[in-house]
Amino acid sequence: MVHEGGDARTREEIRRFLAIGSVQVAEIDLDGDEAALRPGPGSPPVTHGEVFLLVRRAGRPVGTLLARVPEGADPRAVLTAAAAGTGGTSAGTVTAPDEGAETSDGTVTTPDGTVAASDGRVGARAGAVGACAGAVGAGGGAGLPFASVVVATRERTAQLGRALDSLLAQEHPRFEIVVVDNAPLTGGTRELVERKYGERVRYVCEPVPGLAVAHNTGLAEVRGEVVAFTDDDVVADPRWLAELTAPFAADRRLGCATGLILPARLRTPAQVLLESHGGFAKGFTPTTYDPADPPRDEPLFPFTAGRFGSGANMAFRTGTLRSVGGFDPATGAGTPARGGDDLYGFVRVLAQGHRLHYTPYALVWHHHRETWADLETQAYGYGAGLTAYLTAVLVNRPALLPAFLARLPRGLAHARALTAVRAADSGGAAPGSHATRTHPWPRRLSRLQRRGMLYGPVGYLRARRALANRTDSAGNAGNAGNAGRGTR
Repeated sequence: MVHEGGDARTREEIRRFLAIGSVQVAEIDLDGDEAALRPGPGSPPVTHGEVFLLVRRAGRPVGTLLARVPEGADPRAVLTAAAAGTGGTSAGTVTAPDEGAETSDGTVTTPDGTVAASDGRVGARAGAVGACAGAVGAGGGAGLPFASVVVATRERTAQLGRALDSLLAQEHPRFEIVVVDNAPLTGGTRELVERKYGERVRYVCEPVPGLAVAHNTGLAEVRGEVVAFTDDDVVADPRWLAELTAPFAADRRLGCATGLILPARLRTPAQVLLESHGGFAKGFTPTTYDPADPPRDEPLFPFTAGRFGSGANMAFRTGTLRSVGGFDPATGAGTPARGGDDLYGFVRVLAQGHRLHYTPYALVWHHHRETWADLETQAYGYGAGLTAYLTAVLVNRPALLPAFLARLPRGLAHARALTAVRAADSGGAAPGSHATRTHPWPRRLSRLQRRGMLYGPVGYLRARRALANRTDSAGNAGNAGNAGRGTR
């Protein structure tokens, strides 16, 4: 993406952006005789300075906080005291990075480190899931469904190897891993999988570019009752797959589950800025979304799919996802639509009457983008993917259009109200802070996201046309080949 070099405001935003310092990433478990402090995946041991800390109880994530370790102090002692001081005794009581910001799970994080529910039904929904999660821990994985993990990748062997190592260490009794090599330029991915992982990982090549196409190829290959999807730039927690698939055993109406995504590293300004505005996390309250009982605080439900989770940490009942046709191949990274494949899948499953469950106990650590240019591309892509997926849903399921139009006025009013509250709370600046250090979201990135939203429907239609042309070309080539064989 090209910078608007003549825009003085953009130059000032970039100057402030470059001044953002790095933050260490670590985790601590408050249960046991002595709290164990560990650095985040691939991070060095914790020293003095700012630390983004995941707090666990009995191994399970319950919240995050930002703390500062003074020079010369014992990091474990300081961070243990900080975590205990937030009251981190149950899910959702430890402050998230954004003070006073509404989180995507319908809670509001307050400056004193507590989380207040904005809808009384959240607690009731969480209780039903808690019983399921407790049974998983007690049973040691007994009764978990046979699972398949699909990882789509393209020319990123270093990241892929790191992800596969974490996936092979999963505490799940029965699972398989399928790597889909999407439109490869070299044989590097195949060589890595066959040389290092052998029969433990299955390799599949998909020549047509696009994340949704790759995911559909993986979906066609898997044998599991539940199929989980993650990216090649994550490190999965050892309990990730068990926690992500357990809800399917407890609820036959469940069609989809999503999990928690936290930053693996916060070394660059881009990574810190993204996480200071929530990153990919959806909070620490387990929540079930039921189309038969729509949430009162979601006027556009189920079309607000970004609230449900992200493609780096999602699973579906395999038969359910196949029954709705999988993902729309004209969406996703690698296509003119830029994204939206995961959101499309969520809405299609919900529109069929299946439930969707978010669990913060299924954790993956994500390696965020590292540069300003990455953020520009990401902001534009998010905007494009949002409207592209909505276009895809309405094109493929036109019967949903009346429901969407009926919800639109209340949804827009709700969005305007949230925007007004955030502006009032932040003195007119964009929300987003790590404790006392505020990092406003650059207007440049907001403009790019809005431009992406305008482009999204066009990008989706272009992607559909490209796929149709590719199919026609393949068919013509096949016919020509058959004709040639017939004349020999």
